[in-house]
Amino acid sequence: MRQKLFGLLTLLFVPGLIALAGSDEIEFEEYDLDNGLHVILHQDHTAPIVSISVMYHVGSKNEKPSRTGFAHFFEHLMFEGTKNIDRGEYSEIVEKAGGTLNANTSNDRTYYYEIMPSNQLELGLWLEAERMLHAKVDSVGIATQKKVVIEEKKQRYDNRPYGDIMIQTMKRAFKEHPYRWTTIGDAEHIRAAENHEFQEFYDMFYVPNNAVLVLAGDFEKDEAKQYIEKYYGTIPKGTEDIRRPEANEPPLGGEVRDTVYDQIQLPAIIQAYRTPAMGSEDYYAVDLLAKMLSGGQSSRLHKKLVDEKELAMAVNLFPMPFEHPSVALTFALPNMGVDPQKLEDAMNAEIEAVKNGTIDDREFQKLKNQVESEFVNGSARLYSRANALARNYTYFKNTDLVNTEIEKYRAVTKADIKEAAKKYLTKDNRVVLYYLPESQKQKNQ
Repeated sequence: MRQKLFGLLTLLFVPGLIALAGSDEIEFEEYDLDNGLHVILHQDHTAPIVSISVMYHVGSKNEKPSRTGFAHFFEHLMFEGTKNIDRGEYSEIVEKAGGTLNANTSNDRTYYYEIMPSNQLELGLWLEAERMLHAKVDSVGIATQKKVVIEEKKQRYDNRPYGDIMIQTMKRAFKEHPYRWTTIGDAEHIRAAENHEFQEFYDMFYVPNNAVLVLAGDFEKDEAKQYIEKYYGTIPKGTEDIRRPEANEPPLGGEVRDTVYDQIQLPAIIQAYRTPAMGSEDYYAVDLLAKMLSGGQSSRLHKKLVDEKELAMAVNLFPMPFEHPSVALTFALPNMGVDPQKLEDAMNAEIEAVKNGTIDDREFQKLKNQVESEFVNGSARLYSRANALARNYTYFKNTDLVNTEIEKYRAVTKADIKEAAKKYLTKDNRVVLYYLPESQKQKNQ
């Protein structure tokens, strides 16, 4: 049961698992087309495949408060077809060519990709160019995808145990910044939106000057550049001023505490701490702090609360790697008969132990080894390398972070981790939610 729950929670809480580069330097070439499209080329001839991906710098934080869910809606709509691809045939073309494809949306970006046999390079590049220039944003596709995304919200969020944790948490953790809503958005906003609003969203965000094209794998550069110029070079640059929110959320100003009743069997405790933006100076210390607290079965929270004290069935901490300051979310399931308050007190005690105690050399080295392993494993996968290249340019305009970001982790000291705990894991900087079974509602009122 524990494995199933945390498989679910990973899907709910992690907006995009980001694999990082390994110890061997990743070579790449990058350049801009005249229309503003940024192109990154990374060759790897070890297997006869290519990854063609486009990252658009648009996520749920770019939406209007009255029209949430648009970025996720377009993740679906962009598979409908194009001016030159009949409705429903986009995926079929890729699969018939021996490839796979998918897309995902976060609060900050939308990512589309195909992995194709290398002899289908031109086809893959043409497909993504078609999406950028000629996507079908028409009444038929809009009506179809409205039904799809509204049903998805029902299944994944409304009718699933603990399914709305992120929705309930983020609307309390943020009052002004658009992180206060999640990528799934509000079904009523999607239902009420008119066709021209979707067209306007497409025209603003799905343009070459708001995108990064990454080609990774087995290809020849000269040939690839010719195809890229052929299919992308003539796409017009977007003419709209791209809507970008500022990182303007004020301090939380004190603990926010609430109770949510849900159709669940087991209660849960949620603690969401405000944390720094991905890539910022404190981000790396906070990330290592989270790994120390809940990075595996030998982590502090698991050892103390699950194994030793037997207060929790499961406990984990999920940092949210967002472009702007976000949250780190702790989820804990009390063991049968354990008062949630007792478990929460024990969780708080472990955080205080980090602030006031010591981090021994063995634990610290294990933490660094864990990070190194994640970098190495990330670099082994072509898709992960392509994702990291696109991410680093999109957020930081520094593609070479794929090779240098590991040094930022290596530079973190024990003192930095303790200071991060003192600065961010504080009572006044968190949201606490008790998720309780609906059957307890009348009893507690």
